[in-house]
Amino acid sequence: MYQFIQENILNYETEAILYGVFQEESSSFHPFEEAFSNELSNLIELGELSPEAGHVCKLHPFNKAKARRIYFVGLGYKADITKDGIRKAFSKAFKQLAKDKVSNIALALDSLVQLPMSDTDAFEAIGEAQALAPFQLNTYHTKKLETTKLKEFTIIAERNHREKEVVDALKVGFALGEGANVARNLVNAPGNLMNATHLADYAKSLAEKHKLEIDILEKEDMEQLQMGALLAVNQGSTERQKFIVIRYQGKETWEDPVAIIGKGITFDTGGYSLKGKDGIIGMKMDMGGAASTLGAVDVIGKLKPNANVMAVIPATDNMISGSAFKPDDVIFSMSGKTIEVRNTDEEGRLVLADAITYAKKEGASEIIDIATLTGGVVVALGNEVTGVMTNNEGLLADVQRAANETGELMWQLPYFDLYKKQVRTSHIADLNNSPGRAGHAIMAGVFVGEFAGSTPWVHIDIAGTAMASSEHELGPKGPTGVMTRTLAKFVMNKK
Repeated sequence: MYQFIQENILNYETEAILYGVFQEESSSFHPFEEAFSNELSNLIELGELSPEAGHVCKLHPFNKAKARRIYFVGLGYKADITKDGIRKAFSKAFKQLAKDKVSNIALALDSLVQLPMSDTDAFEAIGEAQALAPFQLNTYHTKKLETTKLKEFTIIAERNHREKEVVDALKVGFALGEGANVARNLVNAPGNLMNATHLADYAKSLAEKHKLEIDILEKEDMEQLQMGALLAVNQGSTERQKFIVIRYQGKETWEDPVAIIGKGITFDTGGYSLKGKDGIIGMKMDMGGAASTLGAVDVIGKLKPNANVMAVIPATDNMISGSAFKPDDVIFSMSGKTIEVRNTDEEGRLVLADAITYAKKEGASEIIDIATLTGGVVVALGNEVTGVMTNNEGLLADVQRAANETGELMWQLPYFDLYKKQVRTSHIADLNNSPGRAGHAIMAGVFVGEFAGSTPWVHIDIAGTAMASSEHELGPKGPTGVMTRTLAKFVMNKK
């Protein structure tokens, strides 16, 4: 898709040219100002062309350049531009290109020189924008929406640049964005078409695509491993649960893998602690953690970082029947810890408990779990910031660095001993799965942390950020694939 050439951009034939414009340089527009007989400055005065961040102006060159269209992308002040600013500005441009059904473009590299960041950061952000912004979710309409994908992306420079660095960065960014799109489509699939078996089948196809090792544990395997928490959540279902384990080996020997654990509740009724008629709509998204995990696996499989990774997904739905688990039940987790069930709608922390225990048994040196876990995190942080918790500040710093690079916002929740005491208040078992509404998101994370123990662990609650209520800069309304890029970037940063 990507190619790099040294050419005068006015002489290059293409459907569209992308040209970045900064406030400091808005009067020149080299090399277009002379070709357009200084008319660009007039367009700025009229407000039709603007160097303000995020403004996109489409012009037809009328034989003053060989391109059919020129898209001027406003980037604001060069001194203020950030990687996220580049990502969001070009996202608007790629949305417009998709709307105009453009299939090949040329990006003027000379319009993006002397940025306060490396070429790697700038072009990685552009690659992400290319994949994320024009993306359309798979639907089940009989009449399909026609889309045009970019087939050719040329980077043009009039003087020598670091060609390989720029092209490689675009490829990395595009892979990161595609991984998030994988997660988006998985979450968007309805529960009847994305149950645990479907999710396992998708994981198998992903592993085969990237030549990764995969194990799918069945009910009998889980019984042998005494995964009582996961087994309990599945009791009310007619669908068989699956326990998915994918291994990527990026080092010479398989040792000290980082475990990424994604909650895979493919539909959540709440069980006997039944959700209301409004709250139950959209619960196909309760496997968002599993989706982001698989999206990260897709990126890792493409880019092959120097790390060992174990992706673990406990997959089931949470249904109601005569055999379903109930409030007041006591269940026996794989770790040996017993759990009093006070709320069957807080099942995600139960399946994560057994998954974390499994990962530790398999030698995980670090654990990151990701889940659409609590409504409490939405109350606390809203719909644009993800809640995180940790028992290891060094590990969280590494995750935060990755999140900063991808522009995904996180906020740390407290992990105090006084909270730990509250999840240990059952009079009949070691733990209770629902200490109450107060500090809801914190209690859920603290419960999960009981199973991580002393192993370095980060908990990521994406209940508020997994879905977008409207179209946004980086994509459409619906599943966001949030934290897919952060998880992949975290692994890529491993040395």
